[in-house]
Amino acid sequence: MPSTSRLTVLAGPTAVGKGTVSTYIRDNYPEVWLSVSATTRPPRPGEVHGVHYFFVSPEEFDRLVETGQMLEWAVVHGVNRYGTLRSTVEQAMAEGKSVLLEIDLQGARQVKQSMPEANFVFLAPPSWDEMVRRLIGRGTESPDEQRRRLETAKLELAAEPEFDFTVINDDVKRAADELVSLMGLVPHQR
Repeated sequence: MPSTSRLTVLAGPTAVGKGTVSTYIRDNYPEVWLSVSATTRPPRPGEVHGVHYFFVSPEEFDRLVETGQMLEWAVVHGVNRYGTLRSTVEQAMAEGKSVLLEIDLQGARQVKQSMPEANFVFLAPPSWDEMVRRLIGRGTESPDEQRRRLETAKLELAAEPEFDFTVINDDVKRAADELVSLMGLVPHQR
């Protein structure tokens, strides 16, 4: 059964398609407020500041952490930092919006400590081979980065039992509709 929480946390291993599912939800479910994370990594081609991420300097990120402005944050793949601004999430929830956080495993664990009433959803790949194909196929990481991400993914897959629900990302629309349903919303008929 879906949770009555207004906050849903979506996490899963690298290259599982969290961003693709979230983008589908942003484009097709305007009733879902999708949190925009801050990151110290540079933008990938086509990414827009304030839409896909808030791209900040390491110094600005440090300031946000030190002043308690991050709901969660983590170093991802041993290189860049990502985090969720506490104020934007709390404001959206206070306005009664259904909030979706698309974050990594470390961040999901932090949110679980401070907001255990949230709905925690693990996005899983249909298979290991498919996840590897997706990571290599997107062509956004060097071979060394791909190897590092796949090693991290093995640990991330083992965390599935920590979540309330698992959604298999075998089809983006189907996975997005299932996630929206778990948020307590009615999926659109198309």
